[in-house]
Amino acid sequence: MKMDTAFHMAKAESESSYSNNSRLQRKALLETKQVLEKAVKEICSSVLPPKLVVADLGCSSGENTLIFVSQAINAMSDSQQMEVQFFLNDLPENDFNYIFRSLGNFKESIAAEHKGGTPPPFYIAGLPGSYYTRLFPSQSVHLFHSSYCLHWRSRLPDGLDVDAKPYLNKGNIYIAKTTTLSVVKLYQELFETDLLLFLKLRHEELVSGGQMVLTFLGRKNEDVYKGDLNHLCGLLAQSVQSLVHKGLVQEEKLDAFNLPVYGPSVDEVMAVVRKSELFNVSSRLFGSNWDPYDDSGDRVVQDSFQSGLNVAKSIRAVMEPLFASHFGGAMLDELFREYARNVAKHLQREKTMYSVIVLFLQRR
Repeated sequence: MKMDTAFHMAKAESESSYSNNSRLQRKALLETKQVLEKAVKEICSSVLPPKLVVADLGCSSGENTLIFVSQAINAMSDSQQMEVQFFLNDLPENDFNYIFRSLGNFKESIAAEHKGGTPPPFYIAGLPGSYYTRLFPSQSVHLFHSSYCLHWRSRLPDGLDVDAKPYLNKGNIYIAKTTTLSVVKLYQELFETDLLLFLKLRHEELVSGGQMVLTFLGRKNEDVYKGDLNHLCGLLAQSVQSLVHKGLVQEEKLDAFNLPVYGPSVDEVMAVVRKSELFNVSSRLFGSNWDPYDDSGDRVVQDSFQSGLNVAKSIRAVMEPLFASHFGGAMLDELFREYARNVAKHLQREKTMYSVIVLFLQRR
């Protein structure tokens, strides 16, 4: 699986596109708004750069990307009239043009929000490339932001790629009850390798005292078999199994497919950050309902059928290109119809939430 070509959010403005199905990610941006504001204010008051350089890693496309930019601009007081350069980074197949087409209206909205005041001069540029590689010159960035990205791995773990035989995780697409400990270890080792590399690269690119705000999916349970992503991906694997039984997908295709994702515990994350010895760090964990349109704090699912559809649309917007590149596009509609039914059945028994990890890091 080639991440730079196979992995991107569903494009355009269709019903299944990411831009129309990313409310879950928007809720995370709103949840972490105060953390971002704190980082911006501290940098502006302590680093005092002639201009501020801010990078959003894994920016994707759609309104969420510019919500982050707006939050960063609004966190700067009117007296802090330094210039701000934003770099929006994602893999080359990201729909950067969707963002660029939105900039005219976005700049008008920023000006309207600052009635009676003047927003800081700001500039926005796209930067294609993997955040598991160097992206910037040494000590050139003041703030890195990344939301709903770092649970994605740089690649599949060794031994789990489509060409690797025998298949080590047959019938599963992620860590499941039948996944062996040896496969679990492959995922965990790659997670540690990826995060250590990410921290090293960002440390080289950040100015002294530079900061990072990182938000990504994890798990609250230390048991690697009981993470929130395990349930979500398990239902997706079950949906593919249904298509195998209907003769729509070859069983070998399923056996060869694994997702390049890992949901760590907070302890796992903190252990890697401490091992790097590069950043001071604080963390928090919050929950977010599977259904992006369910903003309630109770344990009751009001309409499991509708919630199943909402979850399926949200996951399809993220997963569709990966599944299409491996299974082909003909099975996608039936797959996510089946997935919506399976999620609805699950939510009838148990209301489930994502566990979302937030890291606030400062360069040593």
